[in-house]
Amino acid sequence: MLAEHIGKCSNKVKNTVERGAVKKFAEAIGDPHPIYFDEETGKKSRYKNNIAPPTFPRVFDYGVIDGLKLPSKGLIHGEQTFHYERPLLVGEEIVCYSKVENYYEKKGSHGELGFLVIKSYGEDLSGQIIFTSKQTVIITEAVRKGMIV
Repeated sequence: MLAEHIGKCSNKVKNTVERGAVKKFAEAIGDPHPIYFDEETGKKSRYKNNIAPPTFPRVFDYGVIDGLKLPSKGLIHGEQTFHYERPLLVGEEIVCYSKVENYYEKKGSHGELGFLVIKSYGEDLSGQIIFTSKQTVIITEAVRKGMIV
């Protein structure tokens, strides 16, 4: 159903690791560590700056993959992993984009399930990768039927 999208990439989008957004995110996930929001703690750290929590890239804009139209409701977040070359620094600008890595289907107890694997990238402005993220989106048979209509 979505196999023709394998290998397609989104447009690249510039994002900023904003101090206020990092603080709100840390509060939302219940992690009060001062490395995320206290400027003095950040300056004294080995990074000489505040950093973002490891799952913070979930809030970034990764652009649009042409032709890939997923519904806004009914998708299942299967899993997600993050790999870092270094932490995200508060205040820095990064470029983000995504690529469809794979699509496959399996028979489930409630019908055919689709598994869309998307790899996302965050680079500094010189093009060096800071992090990658890989997520699996599960598309139920009911959602898949709605996408065909």
